[in-house]
Amino acid sequence: MKLLSVNLGRPKAVPYTDNPEGLTGIDKQPVEGPVRVAAPGPKGIGGSGLAGDAVCKREHHGGNDQAVYAVAREDLDDWERELGRPLANGSFGENLTTEGLDVSGALIGERWRIGAGVVLEVSSGRIPCVTFQGHMGEKRWVKRFTEKGASGAYLRVIEPGEIRAGDRVEIVHRPDHDVTVALLFRAVTTERELQPRLLAAGEALHPEVREWARKYVEQHAS
Repeated sequence: MKLLSVNLGRPKAVPYTDNPEGLTGIDKQPVEGPVRVAAPGPKGIGGSGLAGDAVCKREHHGGNDQAVYAVAREDLDDWERELGRPLANGSFGENLTTEGLDVSGALIGERWRIGAGVVLEVSSGRIPCVTFQGHMGEKRWVKRFTEKGASGAYLRVIEPGEIRAGDRVEIVHRPDHDVTVALLFRAVTTERELQPRLLAAGEALHPEVREWARKYVEQHAS
């Protein structure tokens, strides 16, 4: 398992974003390393966990629980075949493009060591938005992405440090539950009845998702 590329975005004015300022950092490009990785601060204040990476709408993106976004190269390859066009590393706005790692199959709370010292923890999956659809330029993109269910993973920074393309990725902790990123994604999009199962992930679950799941349980208690 390894890191194929580290991808950073710069603020860019586009016509398709719902950001009132008209800017987005979703167009991420591979960079030469090393890149500093650290917890950016609370959502709404902190942006990306990667130095030099732009987060332009911080009320919905970035912050400690969404500091880093990872996508498997294997999922990009699958989409290439379906869309009939090439997708470079960073095409989904991901910070990390990995190889040999089942990103959407990762457990919530699972920890990865990248390179010599950086440790990241899986917190949730990516929910597609209008900016993502505009960036991809594909009809019904949000619906198609949701139906496939390979969302990629958001991660929080447990141990900061530097990373670069080619670094080894090692899974150093697997929690004792069965809540994967893919299960979480289905629970918050197409199969809401799965939400009670998410609570088994405990405090590792993204706080907003944990609150949604708790409210669902309360509303459907017999």
